[in-house]
Amino acid sequence: DDRIEHECQCQRSVTMSLQQISITPGPILPFKLSDIGEGIMEVTVKEWYVKEGDKVSQFDSICEVQSDKASVTITSRYDGVIKKLYYEVDATALVGTPLVDIETESGPEVAHEEDVVETPAMSHDEHTHQEIKGHKTQATPAVRRLAMENNIKLSEVVGTGRDGRILKEDILNFLSKQTGAILPLTPFHEIQPPLPTASAPSSVVKPKAKPPPSVPLPAISRPVFSGMDSTEPLKGFHKAMVKTMTAALKIPHFGYCDEVNLTRLVQLRKELKGLSDARGVKLSYMPFFIKAASLGLLRFPILNASVDEAVQNITYKASHNIGLAMDTSQGLLVPNVKNVQMLSVFEIAVELNRMQTLGATGQLGTADLTGGTFTLSNIGSIGGTYAKPVILPPEVAIGALGKIQVLPRFNSRDEVVKAHIMNVSWSADHRIIDGATMARFSNLWRDYLENPASMVLDLK
Repeated sequence: DDRIEHECQCQRSVTMSLQQISITPGPILPFKLSDIGEGIMEVTVKEWYVKEGDKVSQFDSICEVQSDKASVTITSRYDGVIKKLYYEVDATALVGTPLVDIETESGPEVAHEEDVVETPAMSHDEHTHQEIKGHKTQATPAVRRLAMENNIKLSEVVGTGRDGRILKEDILNFLSKQTGAILPLTPFHEIQPPLPTASAPSSVVKPKAKPPPSVPLPAISRPVFSGMDSTEPLKGFHKAMVKTMTAALKIPHFGYCDEVNLTRLVQLRKELKGLSDARGVKLSYMPFFIKAASLGLLRFPILNASVDEAVQNITYKASHNIGLAMDTSQGLLVPNVKNVQMLSVFEIAVELNRMQTLGATGQLGTADLTGGTFTLSNIGSIGGTYAKPVILPPEVAIGALGKIQVLPRFNSRDEVVKAHIMNVSWSADHRIIDGATMARFSNLWRDYLENPASMVLDLK
């Protein structure tokens, strides 16, 4: 019996020791922001997916950061508990500095690693998830940012999207229910003086009537304006735009404008639009503009080139990576379609659909925003006819497309007909491109669009 009791005591002692070891917390490791590449030295923290005290596993999303080139989702390298967040939302984080402290699980396998796993920002059909009170709330980063700016807990919002996903409209409806309708101010009613009463006829001469007492004007309370100016630092894409445009000021721009008759192209697109819609792709005019530019660059390769800072060497680019200036909620972005010289018009349309969807949700990656060799700006989608586009270094040329207008024009028989006219404005680096070259390229580009069937001869 003594032997059995002794063995039981030993077993209990071992069990307690194992339990103490299992609950012993591991070391607290600083989780540093490593080099993202592209020469980026700082980023802006746009959204935290965790808070202090949250438990995370490897590859769980920690936060979303934005550089001057793209948005990046940072994921965890460790299993453990978040002990400290080093930055607030919209704060600037430097490469090599800690983002969070993580209390890792104890064990010899935990090593002090400084690298951060970076993954490109999620596409439009991917969504982040947040554990709230035992269930997952689904919402895109843009919706989460809207909720955060208005101090709304996502757990209190009822999602109307698929699988309970919270949409932007759900946040706006929730806000309207919280704030209520704004009642209009009560209109001011002017006080009218009393009408004079008719006096009874009398033969007696009446004394001169005294004027009625004047009615005092009501005091009108004027609203007191309490607004204040605000100052904020330039960040992200706006900061990159300052850098790019400052460099562009050093380039002597040569401008050239022309008009293009798109009547035949309008008819061709009308015929092809049904086929494209059946394939699930929206077909605009831009794929034709981009493909025609690529065919023109084959004849005038100097427009698809770059020069070094000392302007001593010209590099002719083999790939036609044609950028499209895009107006987004984050500012001006210029993603580019890679290797246009190898793509059909339909394949270009597919790529544009993808980039426009990502641009609308702020999810364009670094690969889409870098490596451009030539740019077109579709400013006409907003309005206007002519523009003065600014070259994006190290490129040497850019075109701005005006809106398509229905205007009267003379045909070959001197008859006035209805025509679809678009104005185009080109800018070229006059240090290496002369006016004649720009004009000849523009003429060739215009011919392809005015006679779209001619592109078939040069398509590859």
